Amino acid sequence: MTKRVLIVEDEPNIAESLRFLMTHAGFDVILEPDGGRALDQLADKGPFDAVVLDIMLPNRSGFDILRDLRSGAHANLPVLMLSAKGQKQDRETAQDLGVTRFMTKPFSNAEVIEAVTELCGS
Repeated sequence: MTKRVLIVEDEPNIAESLRFLMTHAGFDVILEPDGGRALDQLADKGPFDAVVLDIMLPNRSGFDILRDLRSGAHANLPVLMLSAKGQKQDRETAQDLGVTRFMTKPFSNAEVIEAVTELCGS
């Protein structure tokens, strides 16, 4: 069965790059550029096997989204946080909120595919 991944990323070049990588690796991908709509996508187009989540998003931060995921019906959904914000405090905040894995931008294509594959249990 094809694994489904929700990518929440507002930078068009990064979002399209991730979509291309994930699709060519065999994943079914849905993109959402707006942090305020990320949880709606999970409800409307789910279920998903993993989420790739940016921190800095319009209308809602990745941290806020992760907090809601972990306190609701998606508490066990694997989340890979990809962010240009790689400071220690950001990593610690993500860990405290229950992120499954954290990677900084720029990232290696192979590392992202490997991480998502592991998160999906593929």
